Amino acid sequence: MSIESVIGALVIGLVIGYLGKLVAPGRQDIPVWLTLVVGIVAAFLGTFVARLFGVADTAGIDWLEIVFQVILAGLGVTVAAGAVGRRRLDR
Repeated sequence: MSIESVIGALVIGLVIGYLGKLVAPGRQDIPVWLTLVVGIVAAFLGTFVARLFGVADTAGIDWLEIVFQVILAGLGVTVAAGAVGRRRLDR
């Protein structure tokens, strides 16, 4: 694994995480690092799901793979915001 692939994963994870925040309902008050983690996990899971459906390796941009990743990121951001939000209210 090269430094370029690590940086690429971080950038893609951040973009997918923020797109997930855009599609998630309500306001998500979660830190940037958590958005990044959710985005990276969603990118890997979205690619896995796209491969299950046979749409991960197509000619050009894999739009369905990106849709899977963003949907999973939206779900992850919603779950993370619920967990972090509850802890912040308990203080």
